[in-house]
Amino acid sequence: MPELTLADVVDLLERHYPPSTAEDWDAVGLVVGDPTAPVRTVLLAVDPTEEVVAEALALGADLLVTHHPLYLRGTSSVAATTPKGRSVHALARGGCALYAAHTNADAAADGVAQALADLLGLEGTTPIDPLPGDRLDTLVTFVPREATAAVLDALADAGAGRLGDYERAAFTSPGTGTFRPLPGANPTVGAVGAVEEVAEDRLEIVLPRHRREAVLAALRRAHPYEEPAFTLVAQAAAGASTGTGRIGRLATPTTLRAFAERVAQVLPATAQGIRVGGDLDAEVSTVAVCGGAGDSLLGRVRSLGADVYLTADLRHHPASEHLAGGRPYLVDATHWASEWPWLPRAAEVLRSGATARGTRLDVHVSTLVTDPWDLHLAQQHSSEPGSSTEGARP
Repeated sequence: MPELTLADVVDLLERHYPPSTAEDWDAVGLVVGDPTAPVRTVLLAVDPTEEVVAEALALGADLLVTHHPLYLRGTSSVAATTPKGRSVHALARGGCALYAAHTNADAAADGVAQALADLLGLEGTTPIDPLPGDRLDTLVTFVPREATAAVLDALADAGAGRLGDYERAAFTSPGTGTFRPLPGANPTVGAVGAVEEVAEDRLEIVLPRHRREAVLAALRRAHPYEEPAFTLVAQAAAGASTGTGRIGRLATPTTLRAFAERVAQVLPATAQGIRVGGDLDAEVSTVAVCGGAGDSLLGRVRSLGADVYLTADLRHHPASEHLAGGRPYLVDATHWASEWPWLPRAAEVLRSGATARGTRLDVHVSTLVTDPWDLHLAQQHSSEPGSSTEGARP
């Protein structure tokens, strides 16, 4: 069974989570590793902490894929005098690469935000803050009929022919190609100076514009002709399925309290638990979600008519000022817990991608809780803050 290289696995990841969709301030991509090295075992985690690195090495992983970058703001040193530097050294010594998919995984059509929406059963989801639709091209080429399947496979492997949940989508129609090789040509079919006619297929296939160079290179490698003829046609931009957060509707309206209890049930447990702000008995049906810190979207989710907004890391003043204006009510999880549901989905992307290439990857998902808090103490107060009188607040 053939082995995948690190470059192959990075390609699988970047087809699903294109770096071009990451925010300008982000730092995504390969952090540690030799692209030519073989990859058999992969561990996925939210954070590249020292504990997670140790888990990857104990597992014998060749690659650690994390959501959060190790060096988000860059660095001038990887000396082993800091936790991050020690992680780099440990990974390099252990032969384990490190790759980060951050805001590009947040925005993906089946990325962090969609995983969170699906976990809660939201229907009809759309991005809260959509990215411009992926720019597409249509490639038209002409292939000798006996080579059509091989050329189509090569184009699909390079990223063409992906339409929603379908891949290798293309259209072919039969015809006759004709040409006369000129002096200096080395024709696969026919002879220099002679007019040749060949039974050919017209092959049409769509491709993301950011994959244009890779697809054309695959065409030239796979096509039997010395000079394959092709045309690229730019398509009009389509509606976006990628972007920050998701908004959708519950199949059945419920109360804010019941919704928050559902969130607490389906998300991984952390010391903080789930915080809720709003009328606990109010009915909610339209739900907005954003994994990770999402208070920058408070105004946007209100304008979209959300009844409740699930996110993480909500700060005192933005949350307080927002709730004074009414809906959407707020449900605040921890940063780690709100992003962890993406990991099993990304693991399946790697497994299925390896299978499609005729090989396999041993993929694991870390369950280490890397939320920074270890303990939450429930408090009981008197009616006056600071009073020494015992008893619960009424």
